Amino acid sequence: MMYGKLHGACLYGIDGVIIEVEVDLANGIPQTSIIGLPDSAIREAIERVRAAIKNCGFTYPIQRVTINLAPADLRKEGSAFDLAIALGILMTSGQIQLPSTGRMMMIGELSLDGALKPVHGVLSMVDKAKREGFTSVLLPYENAAEACLIRDIDIYAIKHLKDLCPPNESAVSGDSYRQQPAIVTSLSHHKAAASPELSSSDGTSIFEDYEDVIGQLHVKRALTIAAAGMHNILLIGPPGTGKTMLVRRLPSILPSLSEQESLEVTKIFSAAGKLKEANSSLLRTRPFRAPHHTISAGGLIGGGTIPKPGEVSLAHRGILFLDELPEFSRNVLEVLRQPLEERAVTISRARAVFSFPAHFMLAASMNPCPCGYLGSDHPKQRCTCSPSRIAGYRAKISGPLLDRIDLQVDVPQPKEWSHQDKPLSSAEMKQQVLAAQAVQAERYKGLPLIWNSELTGSLLRRYTSLTPEAAKLLSHTFEALGLSMRSHDRILKLARTIADLAGVSQITMEHLAEAIQYRQLDRRTSDLIG
Repeated sequence: MMYGKLHGACLYGIDGVIIEVEVDLANGIPQTSIIGLPDSAIREAIERVRAAIKNCGFTYPIQRVTINLAPADLRKEGSAFDLAIALGILMTSGQIQLPSTGRMMMIGELSLDGALKPVHGVLSMVDKAKREGFTSVLLPYENAAEACLIRDIDIYAIKHLKDLCPPNESAVSGDSYRQQPAIVTSLSHHKAAASPELSSSDGTSIFEDYEDVIGQLHVKRALTIAAAGMHNILLIGPPGTGKTMLVRRLPSILPSLSEQESLEVTKIFSAAGKLKEANSSLLRTRPFRAPHHTISAGGLIGGGTIPKPGEVSLAHRGILFLDELPEFSRNVLEVLRQPLEERAVTISRARAVFSFPAHFMLAASMNPCPCGYLGSDHPKQRCTCSPSRIAGYRAKISGPLLDRIDLQVDVPQPKEWSHQDKPLSSAEMKQQVLAAQAVQAERYKGLPLIWNSELTGSLLRRYTSLTPEAAKLLSHTFEALGLSMRSHDRILKLARTIADLAGVSQITMEHLAEAIQYRQLDRRTSDLIG
């Protein structure tokens, strides 16, 4: 009886999990079984591994082969175990001998001829291996650049199973085992070539500038506030006023991701299979995701038999843009309430509960009514919608969801098209954002938050002190508009960001008044359609 053990890995949500791959060879009727809650892709690995071993000149054992994936109570899925299973069989049967120094993890999918194919989620798996004390990882060549983003762990990359042994030992005669095992000593440490520029997370250019937008200074001001505190924002205006153009330039004024944030975001894209470039790098620009309004609830928050991250997780630490907000299904919009509040998505399945990070800024746009021209003073663009139709259109967005949107900004048609003054540029707006971010970084040093939008509970009360005049104004507004407590708190957070942009420690009446005037949709419906 012969026994061997290697280590592989799989994804659990977006996190890597180390799996022990145990191989037992025993006398009996030749058959191979895989146990330990494998999915269909892992069960099919038997045939891939058998063909790969045979086609690389090795011999598949004519014995009873039992492969156990431990821990046995954790559901495993994917094809990343192929390499560990193949090497476990070859090592246990005495056909190869792996290096005895250090701990090595093995990841990779095998083709029938023994070539290695890349797998998803390598970044999370290698990061977990490093934290678990592994010294090296063996994986497909195509995944090497991604794996090398994790420092202080050796990455060995191969293109074919034959690369593990010298060419003159890669063949055996008949079905007999080798007399001497091939010793795997020729692996070369892989280093990823340095990429001259860090890539954008969605593959699009982020160099669109607000200097291209003429006028709309009050909207640019609102977007600056939103970026400075990572506040949710909704732009409301008739067609053609530039709502989409304004939001799509929002990434140009956001600060770059920190090292820890870059790793978080890149791991999510890796788990979702979005890192397809050969020379990958950590994503430094904040994600900008703009799903179509036909998206399903599962596509937005994640899902599947074994859940995968959805758009809200792919927008983690960045922006989720919902263009024409009322066109989205109400059921789809309602699933946003939990991630907007808790900054995470929890998906329960019969065998497990998965949690995905979803800390994003929601940016949205909408028309004021179905025809789009409510409030227009142009003689050829008069609104033709009845009050009941307008109310039904607005009702597609529930009150609780609107409560979670900090800035609700009107975007009217520009009155002047001529270039009277130089338009405000992204560089100027970003300078203000970075200054406000520096203030927040100093204020929240040592606390589990970064942005003003994350303030809650006692921390909110501690860092949003009001002058007596500002406190009186907030109390009056709270009663006059019938605000919810959530809206009350979000006005305070917004005022805190406005004060930070002004470089003032205490919130004054001017800061609070500006924050209140951004709550356009907190008025009564009769006021909105009157």
